[in-house]
Amino acid sequence: MPAVLNINKTTFKPGSSGSVKIDIADLPSGTKIDLPVHVFSSAKEGPVLLVCAGLHGDEVNGIEIVRRSLVKQFYDNLLCGSVVVMPLINIYGFINFSREVPDGKDVNRSFPGSKKGSLAAQVAYVLSKTIFPQIDYAIDFHTGGRSRYNYPQIRYTIDDERSKALAVAFGAPVMLGNHVIEKSFRQEAIKQGKSTIVFEGGESLRYDGFSIEVALQGIKNVMHHLNMIDLEQASDLIPSQNFVKSTWQRAESSGLFIWEKSSGLFVRQDELLGSIHDPHNNYQIDVKAARDGYILGHNNATVVNQGDALFHLAW
Repeated sequence: MPAVLNINKTTFKPGSSGSVKIDIADLPSGTKIDLPVHVFSSAKEGPVLLVCAGLHGDEVNGIEIVRRSLVKQFYDNLLCGSVVVMPLINIYGFINFSREVPDGKDVNRSFPGSKKGSLAAQVAYVLSKTIFPQIDYAIDFHTGGRSRYNYPQIRYTIDDERSKALAVAFGAPVMLGNHVIEKSFRQEAIKQGKSTIVFEGGESLRYDGFSIEVALQGIKNVMHHLNMIDLEQASDLIPSQNFVKSTWQRAESSGLFIWEKSSGLFVRQDELLGSIHDPHNNYQIDVKAARDGYILGHNNATVVNQGDALFHLAW
C-alpha cells in the first residue's frame, strides 16, 4: 500500500494525523451531511487498517466502541502503518434512531453504491471508491437489532484465511465463519482484496459494557497481530469457540415471551429455552432447543409474533 493516504483531497503523509469530512448529500432542509474520517499514520510504512461503526444508525454500541478507542488514544503511537477511523457512517439513521436511511434503504445492502443513487447508495459509494482502495484490513462493528442481543462475537469469511487469522487475533469469546451477504460492506471489501471481520455485540439503542470491553481489547489485539503496536499494549489471546453453522430458532406462536436461557450458554437438544403465553393465560408454548448448540443471540422483546427470531444457535 502507498505510504500516503488521500481522502477527499486531503493528503496524509507518513507520521501525520488529522481529520477530514467527506460531503455526502443535503437534508431536505438544506443542511449538509458530512462524513467525518480520522486518520492516524506512523512514520514507518505498514498495513492500513479501517476501524468503523454505525453502518446501521441505531447500533450505538458499535459507535461507542469506536469512539472510546479514540478517547483512549489507541492509535497515537503506531509502530508502523496507518489506521482510518470512522465511528459513525450512517449519520441519517443515527439522527432518526433508525437502522436505515430516511428512504428505508439499508446502507449495508447497498454496496458498491452509486454516486447518483439513493442516500444509502451514496454512502456506500463513498466507502467503495474513497476508503476501500486505500486500506488492507477492516474491522466493522455492529450490534443486534430489533430487541435482539448478540453475545460478543467475530464473524469472518469462511474461504478467506486472512480474515480468519484476524478473527483469531481479535480474541472474542466466539468466532462464526459464514459466507458474505450480497451487496454488503464485507462483500465489497473482499471483492477489492481487503480482509474484513465483523464484530457483533450488544443490542441496538443500548450500551453493553461487556461487549464494549471485549471489542476494545480486540482492536488492540488485531493491531498487535499486524505489528502496529507493541506487546505491552495487547493482552494474551483468549481461545475463541469457533462455529461455522448457525440458525435462528423462531416463535411457533404469538404472545408474551419469557426467556429462560440467554446468550453465551451451551444448550442440549430439547432443553427449555423459554416460553410463550397468551395475555389471558389460555395457553403456554414451551420453546425448546431444536439441537445441541451455543446461544449466540437472543430476543429481549416481551411480545413476539409467530415467526419472530428468538434464539440464535450455532454449532
